[in-house]
Amino acid sequence: MTENPFFKPSTLVFELPPFAEIREEHYLPAYERGMAEQLAEIAAITADPQPPTFANTLVALERSGEVLRRVEAVFRNQVSVDTSDLVDEVDAKVSPLLAAHHDAIHLDRALFARIEDLYGRRAGLGLDPESLRLLERRHTAFVRSGARLGAAEQERLRELNAELAALATTFQQNVNAATKAAALVLDSADELDGLSADAVAAAAENARVLGHDGTYVLSLRSTSSQPELALLTDRSVRERLLAASLGRAADANGPIAIRMAALRAERAGLLGHPTHAAYVVADETAGSVEAVTGLLSRLVEPAVAIARREAAELAQAAAADGIEELAAHDWAYYSEKVRKASYEVDAAALRPYFELERVLHDGVFFAAGLAYGLSFTERPDLTAYHPDARVFEVAEEDGTPLGLFVGDFHARASKRGGAWMDELVSQSELTGRRAVVMNNLNVPKPAPGEPVLLTWDEVRILFHEFGHALHGLFSDVRYPLFAGTAVPRDFVEFPSQVNEMWMVRPEVLANYARHHVTGEPLPAGLVERMEAAEGFGQGFRTVEYLAATLLDWAWHTLPRGREVADAAEFEARVLEEAGIAVPAIPPRYRSAYFQHVFSGGYSAGYYAYIWSEVLDADTVRWFGENGRSVRESGEVFRRELLSRGFSRDPLESFRAVVGRAPETGPLLARRGLA
Repeated sequence: MTENPFFKPSTLVFELPPFAEIREEHYLPAYERGMAEQLAEIAAITADPQPPTFANTLVALERSGEVLRRVEAVFRNQVSVDTSDLVDEVDAKVSPLLAAHHDAIHLDRALFARIEDLYGRRAGLGLDPESLRLLERRHTAFVRSGARLGAAEQERLRELNAELAALATTFQQNVNAATKAAALVLDSADELDGLSADAVAAAAENARVLGHDGTYVLSLRSTSSQPELALLTDRSVRERLLAASLGRAADANGPIAIRMAALRAERAGLLGHPTHAAYVVADETAGSVEAVTGLLSRLVEPAVAIARREAAELAQAAAADGIEELAAHDWAYYSEKVRKASYEVDAAALRPYFELERVLHDGVFFAAGLAYGLSFTERPDLTAYHPDARVFEVAEEDGTPLGLFVGDFHARASKRGGAWMDELVSQSELTGRRAVVMNNLNVPKPAPGEPVLLTWDEVRILFHEFGHALHGLFSDVRYPLFAGTAVPRDFVEFPSQVNEMWMVRPEVLANYARHHVTGEPLPAGLVERMEAAEGFGQGFRTVEYLAATLLDWAWHTLPRGREVADAAEFEARVLEEAGIAVPAIPPRYRSAYFQHVFSGGYSAGYYAYIWSEVLDADTVRWFGENGRSVRESGEVFRRELLSRGFSRDPLESFRAVVGRAPETGPLLARRGLA
């Protein structure tokens, strides 16, 4: 085997990983060496005979683990975007090893003694604000990781962390396998009646790629609801599609969810918290279980009331077709019919105006130029991790290089569902690095030569994920711990939600929303009608989101020792008791495929989207009312918030932009819940 490319820094621009040289067999040796090297670096810190200083302890810790950092960034990405049997095997092996490695550092008594000593003397160390925050955050991380526990408690903590890491990996792999297996195979194009010609062709191409030549395959997205449900005229096909989605991984992952919730509750108890949720929010911007519970409880009743009004209107439309009772697989279809009739909006007719390349270049990139002065140049000479992934160099207004953006927009069998942003390289003054960030979507790939046409929701997702990308690209911090999106979970969605506003700004929309054949602009007034129609659907969207959020919250407010016998029964009871059990609106995610909370780092944190939306709605209002130009407002938002990462309290960054604490009024008005 050639020399392992992870053993030395990349020589490519911005240290883009050398994907052309990386092989799957490189991962495990790189992990082994990376963990061993970092532990040796930690040992050198603790063996230093000099008294602890900020430089010989905190800065040395920040600099440690370079090989591990390189392999972890690339491997975590491949697990999500292009997995394989070997990658899954490595993932299953290294996940508990990484948990043990984390514990080996954070439960190292000699290392913690040095940090505790510095923390106790922090007022007299003369540290600048960011360095002081690094000391305080590192101290908090060690304490929250169990550094003050006794030997027996630490040993049990290690066992819990190792088992949880292994279970999270198994959960994710089960979801991937179940999602693949549940793809709906249809024998006739007639069964796809209602879909556009290009969507039917994409289903045929998907079937060919998956080895089902001559058929049509609808692969599942990560959420419960599937976009085709709004268009398929065959009710039985809609029913089969939703049943396939809702039934994913139930037998395999139900018991895993139960076990993980119990282990997390036990771990929280060891660390001095009554529940896992209490442990999580203690270090988030929400601050307390009561704060989150209060927000969610205030939203449930008005959201359900709006959803029931929507349901009554949809039931009338369904009755005209002879349907006596509106079912979950009918909601999206009749919602689309009502939307067409009431608002003169046809979602399918919008797609020809949203061709991917035009939305990306003349919409997403164009908006970033308006607000922040950025420009983007595709770099086909730079190899990414998959042929679908493309690399763009990002430059400042004066031409100064800023970083790299990788766009990977298409679904494939080896890629997990959903949409997300991640970083391959994080910015840091200490290391001298700029950011390399990526966005992933799951847009079905059309037949060769056909355009990639997006739905309205996919356009929104593209702008949303790019908001995360900007958060990473604009990072301007000294220490890696604070870089980019390394902020609390209930703050990280805020910048990405703000970026969604650009999709409907008149000057941006007019630049990208043009018919891919004729070049004609989107018909006048259509966006206003679309936004009005979206107001009609707020009940559904808020209820499905709150249902998933309350499931997450219920799993993670279980006290230690409270056993759950059956995951499905627990779900049903939770939704009923919360007052959000609307039979025709399934939760956005059911527990068995709720990757955010059982394998994605959002446990007791899915509330973050609505919590962040409070900040988002308030900031969007600020952009429109502060009296500055778009460019001036963008510069303030970048300088005071996007660039700061976690180098200062996030709510302080919010106040530096808006000039006050956040208010809930704009959110309630946006969702029709005022």
